Amino acid sequence: MNTARSIAALLAAFLLVVGTALAGEGGIALKADDLKAEPFRDAKTVGSLTAGDTVEILTKQGGWFQVKSAKGSGWVRMLSIRRGAARKDSVDAAGLLGLASGRAGTGQVVATTGIRGLSEEDLKTARYNEMELKKAEAFATTRADAQKFAANGKLVARKMEYLSTPEAAK
Repeated sequence: MNTARSIAALLAAFLLVVGTALAGEGGIALKADDLKAEPFRDAKTVGSLTAGDTVEILTKQGGWFQVKSAKGSGWVRMLSIRRGAARKDSVDAAGLLGLASGRAGTGQVVATTGIRGLSEEDLKTARYNEMELKKAEAFATTRADAQKFAANGKLVARKMEYLSTPEAAK
């Protein structure tokens, strides 16, 4: 089995395990958000959550969690829910699965849009972990292997222009 297929098989198995592991997991609403009948932004609203509401995560689909709470059941955006119990203490982000980022906005913490999971406190107390970095680097591929994978998948290269530099950064 070639490397790309091995990685794809591992990723598929990982996603299956993660999706199964969510069933019955608790969580807390990070902000007020609507509960939707389906996992779509324009789906019918069937309820709402307020910040701090506890939920039971039933399943995940795309960027949505299906949840059950005292206020009802429905679909809510993943970015509105923190998995696990509410906590004040900071927990180390150990392991490759713990790689995520919050949106601190303080200027002292680098933020990545679209990734969730860690609070500002988690990011401030994060420590360098050489073993986990090596695990992540093990997924790197050569340019030739990437081109071969793209050709096998009939992917087409598209030239993308660089974004212009914002005036304030010049």
